[in-house]
Formats: sequence, structure tokens, C-alpha cells
Amino acid sequence: MSPAIYQASVWILPVLIAITLHEAAHGFVAWRLGDNTAKDLGRVTFSPIRHIDPIGTVIIPGILLLSSAQFLFGWAKPVPVNFNNLRNPRRDMVWVAAAGPAINLLLALASAVLLHVTPMFSPDTGKWFADNLANSILINLVLAVFNMLPLPPLDGGRVAVGLLPAPLAIQLARLERVGLFNSNLSVIRRSDSWTRVWLQLESPELVTRRSG
Repeated sequence: MSPAIYQASVWILPVLIAITLHEAAHGFVAWRLGDNTAKDLGRVTFSPIRHIDPIGTVIIPGILLLSSAQFLFGWAKPVPVNFNNLRNPRRDMVWVAAAGPAINLLLALASAVLLHVTPMFSPDTGKWFADNLANSILINLVLAVFNMLPLPPLDGGRVAVGLLPAPLAIQLARLERVGLFNSNLSVIRRSDSWTRVWLQLESPELVTRRSG
């Protein structure tokens, strides 16, 4: 197996699982708290097909990966959440926003636990599983930590808006209108001297806003 194909094989699965469960968690919690937007669009699912963008998640990152580019970027479909439909918009916004990073932390923990079973496999198979799990830990920790920065439109910004006193929350929420797009740092890859960054980019929305 060529190095490029091997590297792709140990990154694709962790990335797909991380972004799929991150986005699905937002939609699931929103659905349980009163907003059916994501549910009606089929976004409350563990199927990566419902969350990936053919160009931004597959074609562009694939070309960059196979061409040995020193960076990697792309984007996924945003999960729409209409906070006005939530039973308690300000409180429930916190739970919806926190759901994505929370599931990433759980995935990182599960991956760390599963690393202990890789010696049960043959050396080559065990190494492949170990590399997948190690990448999963990195990807999910970066997703969780970056997204919890208290800056809108990141998840942490929405959590802060829901928890801060109203005057401060209003001032912080206004920052979301300043950004030209939402960015979601999903993957940082270090291989030798390379640093690869995966960015989820989306256009801002006025009424129905995406979480995560």
C-alpha cells in the first residue's frame, strides 16, 4: 500500500465519524427540545452521506491529500437549527450548542479506551487500527476545544450567550453578525513537518441558524 493511500485510510474514517456525530448531535438535541428543522431534513442520522458536501468534504480534500499538499481544507453541510422553535430558546440553545463538542469528547474517550485492544490484532492490522484511533483522539479533541471557544458563531459562543446576563449576552451575540462565514476547525494533522487543517465553512443565516 502506498504511503498516500495508507494515510488516507487512517484519516477518512475518523474524520467522517467525528463530523457526522458532531452535526447529528446538534440536530438530535434540537429535535428533542422542540425544533424539528434538522429532523424533517433527515439530518438527525449517523449516516455521513446526509452530512457531507460532495465538493467540500470529498473532492477538494481528496485532491489535496492525494497531491501531497501541505494543507487540507473543506466543508460539511451545516445543520439548520431554528432557535425560535425551542421550548426555552435561551436555555435550550446552550444544550444544542454543547451537544456537538460533548459527543466529540466522548468519541475521544472511547478511542483512547479502544487503543488498549489493538495489541490483540496482528502487527499490521493493529498498527492500522491504532493510527485510526490516535487520529480520532486528535480530531475529536481539536473539534471539542476549538468549538467551545466563547466566540459566536462557535458552539462555545452560543453557550456563553445562553449563560451570561442579558446585557453581556446581547453584546456577545452581536459578534456573530460581524463574521462573513462560520468556521469550524475540524482536523489538525501533523505528519513530519506538515500541518493539515480542515475547515467547515458556511454562509451566515438570518432566521434559521446552524449550530456547530
